[in-house]
Amino acid sequence: MPSNLVTLDNIKQAAGRLKNVVKQTPLEPCKRLSEYYGAEIYFKREDLQEVRSFKIRGAYNLICSLSEEQKKQGVVCASAGNHAQGVAYSCNTLKIKGTIFMPTVTPNQKIEKVKKFAGEWAEIKLVGKNFDEASSAAQDFQKQTGSVFVHPFDDLRTIAGQGTIALEIHQQLNEYPDFVVVAVGGGGLAAGVASYFSQTNSFTQTIGVEVDTQASMYASFEENKVVTLPKISTFVDGTAVKTPGQITFEICRNFLQEIVLVSEGRVCTDMIELYQNEGIIVEPSGAMAVSGLDKIKRRIKGKKVVCVICGGNNDISRYPEIVEKSLVWKGLKHYFIIEFNQKPGELKNFVNKVLGPSDDIVRFEYIKKTNKEKGSALVGIELASKNDLEGLLERLDQLGFEYRRITKSDLLYDYLV
Repeated sequence: MPSNLVTLDNIKQAAGRLKNVVKQTPLEPCKRLSEYYGAEIYFKREDLQEVRSFKIRGAYNLICSLSEEQKKQGVVCASAGNHAQGVAYSCNTLKIKGTIFMPTVTPNQKIEKVKKFAGEWAEIKLVGKNFDEASSAAQDFQKQTGSVFVHPFDDLRTIAGQGTIALEIHQQLNEYPDFVVVAVGGGGLAAGVASYFSQTNSFTQTIGVEVDTQASMYASFEENKVVTLPKISTFVDGTAVKTPGQITFEICRNFLQEIVLVSEGRVCTDMIELYQNEGIIVEPSGAMAVSGLDKIKRRIKGKKVVCVICGGNNDISRYPEIVEKSLVWKGLKHYFIIEFNQKPGELKNFVNKVLGPSDDIVRFEYIKKTNKEKGSALVGIELASKNDLEGLLERLDQLGFEYRRITKSDLLYDYLV
């Protein structure tokens, strides 16, 4: 058992503090996914909180729990965006001074939202390339000023606040679900939800979902201790954490049934499908629970399953990249370096004889070199079906084109995708 435990009383007390502050967000059935998986799939819509994520729960519960003397000292936090909004909202509501450290890569949409919620009560500092670097700067600031550090996940009060989501799910279903699927970054949401269900019934399984390019909790499970990843992707910014919490690790290790890994491309695909089918706008981390369903599809057939849609703070300027990653993941978009003979009709030959009837050139970069017989072109091709790739490659070979597919191992890949 974990040495630190969030009790049912902790969660119920948090619910009392949050009663007039957060929304009891809807628990909505999803017909599309229910039919696809042969299960009862529900969405817990934390993206509909005023700050558009669940983070207000933990932040407000922690800050509201401080003594009057601590409140006078002010608070400081580090966040990739959503926790920052929760702290900003809490500072403004409780009239407590705050300082918020955010990574320099935080989307502008989140930064502007933090400013709006903070009003005159919190100052924003952009420091570091990721959450961990921003957190280090925030903790240095806390030591220098004596302000209270409001941890985004590794604090029992934060975890208890997030656990109120599980309490609401239970009340709204009027029974216990078979599975609850949650995104995992630092582990606060997963620890809170798992703490509630592990103490109220014996069969609800809490499943954590991590993106494979930032799976610090998964790595910690593998090593049976908290580990720090040397490098992570920050594309899914809401869960981009190199080092999970010590408290959250202990709770998750004991009460999470499993952590499954999903790709960034899968998350992007689910973001698009949620928007096109259910009209739900989510940030990448907000789609992670839905992405995790495919990893447990055999176990959830005929079961009640709740996916926590944990955040909806997505910057609209990111959609071209989201669409790109989705197409690549689905096998519909491919990039090549192709050698063309520098003579009239060569491109026409490629278009007429290499491309299939539904293949489309979506990128073409080429500069003619007058002193060379051949010239290289960067070519992006979009297919109607991933099965069309085999025929495309066969025709390239049959016609004698020299080419190289650009894969994830190529440095150029990060430039393109």
